[in-house]
Formats: sequence, C-alpha cells, structure tokens
Amino acid sequence: MMDIMTPQESLEKLRRGNARFMEDRSAHPRQDSARRELLTSGQKPSAVVLACSDSRVPVEIIFDQGIGDVFVIRTAGEITDLSVLASLEFAVTGLGVPLVVVLGHESCGAVKAAHHALETGELPPGFQRVLVEKVTPSLLASRAHGGRTTDDFERTHVEEIANHIVDRSPQILEGVRDGSCGVVGMRYRLSDGLTEPVVTYGVDIEGLDRQPV
Repeated sequence: MMDIMTPQESLEKLRRGNARFMEDRSAHPRQDSARRELLTSGQKPSAVVLACSDSRVPVEIIFDQGIGDVFVIRTAGEITDLSVLASLEFAVTGLGVPLVVVLGHESCGAVKAAHHALETGELPPGFQRVLVEKVTPSLLASRAHGGRTTDDFERTHVEEIANHIVDRSPQILEGVRDGSCGVVGMRYRLSDGLTEPVVTYGVDIEGLDRQPV
C-alpha cells in the first residue's frame, strides 16, 4: 500500500518537511480525498512522535506531513508511562514504524513548573504535581552537567526521555540494534520553527554524535 522507509529516510522526510514549514512554503501533502480513501484499508506511518501536548506544537503541521504519515502520542512535557511505552511499541512492532521521535519545545510549561518547584519547594495542586515529579529528574541531570538555563533543561529533558524509551523498551532497543528503527530527540523552537536535534540512536545527523546501545 505504501513504501517502506529506513529510519534515516524517515528522518530526512521529517527534516525536509520542517524546512518547508520554516520557510513558509508548506506543501500540505497527502491531505486529499484520494489519501483518505487509501487509508481506509490500513495505516503505514513513517514515524511515531511523542510530543508535548502544548497547542503551539502541532506535529503534522511543523513537519509538513499528511494524513497517515505520523503516529502521534501527546502528553504534557512528553512524559512517559506504561501506556505511552505500549503505544510506542505498537507503532514500532505492530505498524512497522522505522523512527521514534521525542519532540520537546521551547518555553515548555512542564519544564518551567518543575524548575519553579525546585527553586521554591512549591508543588502544583492535584495531579499536576505528577508532571513535576516526572520532569524534575531531567532538570537535576542537566544541572549535574552544568545546565543552568531553561533551554539547557528542555534539551536535557528531551534527551532523558529518549534514553528512557530505549532503556525501558526491549523491542525498540532491538530495533535500534538491528537497524530497523531509529530514535531521535528534538526540541522545537517556537521562535523560528526549527526542530533542532538533541540526541540520536540508530540515525545520523550532521554534527550530532549517536548514542551507544
């Protein structure tokens, strides 16, 4: 039904789409009635993206992708739990998706809340404190490596989530090791639209070292 991509090809597809979006020349591909009809028989997305729920980070738009191109999972602060890991594994093993993307972003409210809690000792009410509890280890890791700014904290949080996925999911780790799946962490810049790479497993980005597995 649809072409099978390698992890590297999937990454390059997303990066080309993001470049179009940044330059105000989005193609809005694969969004017509023929595409809808094609997808009634099944889906074959080329990437699964775990993104923050922030309304300013619409995944398909910033990567200029069409219907059925991206399997999207969204949580505040792109935090993970068992249901998120299960959804990621379903995409990779059930749908054959070759690329996992963790997408953080500039001015992340969850990161800001965790930073505020660290600085003041004040926790948000209700279940919102779960966000702080999930994000705080990333801030501590960033500080341990010299991170001091919000940008530092956001990048480290993306890296920590990507590492967590590879560490916690034997199926995704196996895919990285046999070359059928790549994992990349990115941070979306609200200011200019760029999805800047932070960490990679199994795919290459110029100027960014791949992590061992």
